[in-house]
Amino acid sequence: MATGVKTGPLQGVRKAVIPAAGMGTRFLPATKAIPKEMIPIVDIPMIQHIVEEAVRAGIETVVLITARNKEAIENHFDYNYELEHMMDEKGKKDLADLSRSIGKLCNLVSIRQKNPMGLGHAVLCAEPAIGNEPFACLLGDDLIDSEVPCTRQLIEIYEREHASVVGVMEVPVSEVSKYGIVGGKMLNSRLMHVDKLVEKPATGAEPSRFAIPGRYVLSPSIFQCLRETKPGKGGEIQLTDALQLLAQREKLLAYQFDGTRYDTGDRLGFIDATLAFALRRPELAAGVREMMKKHLAK
Repeated sequence: MATGVKTGPLQGVRKAVIPAAGMGTRFLPATKAIPKEMIPIVDIPMIQHIVEEAVRAGIETVVLITARNKEAIENHFDYNYELEHMMDEKGKKDLADLSRSIGKLCNLVSIRQKNPMGLGHAVLCAEPAIGNEPFACLLGDDLIDSEVPCTRQLIEIYEREHASVVGVMEVPVSEVSKYGIVGGKMLNSRLMHVDKLVEKPATGAEPSRFAIPGRYVLSPSIFQCLRETKPGKGGEIQLTDALQLLAQREKLLAYQFDGTRYDTGDRLGFIDATLAFALRRPELAAGVREMMKKHLAK
């Protein structure tokens, strides 16, 4: 996919925050026993897809914001010496190497969000690990498939424009109430100078149809904005509200990224992503197509 975004060496954005503290109630009963982030797209847990996007974008340290009963996520990105040794002993070096490769992906830091006070609060929990640095933020319910990682596209905009940037996509009017929506002045066909953000506006009250599907590159100034943000919709600290405050204090941009987004926090979106990723696997594609034909014929 042609993005017009340079892919040279990164200069400054080395860390990413991935909030993973949600309870995953939309995927009950599966999430009664396992974190929703560990539910696989085919055979790769959703959270691994998100971490791999960050790593492909050049991120060196990933800060996971977790909660009680999320230890399986941390274990997944650790080495499993017993499993890997057993695979080696059985001559299954390819599987042992696959397991080890996950542990090698990046430097992983885990911070627990002790109180479920919203996405904004989850991001604020990452401040001790981020410090006074710009950082990427990737939400785990949004899988974005693109040749140049969405996060990399945003990092390049941040470094070129010296301004925080959110990834956006255009959605139908009927769906604006599902997202944080941005408004402002278009600088070119894909880049907007943001002056207004509204969390899940009522239809007809939206400042545009550009929605934020969970990709951000932010200056550390966002932490002070989050500290000053009062609970909003749902009694939670909304990241969108803090971004509105940030936009009043410094330049904030929105970039219409190149890529296909799957809402894996929704059951149909999850099935859509699973089919899309299965169909690109040479060893699975033909069988999946046959299954689809069989079910559609019923």
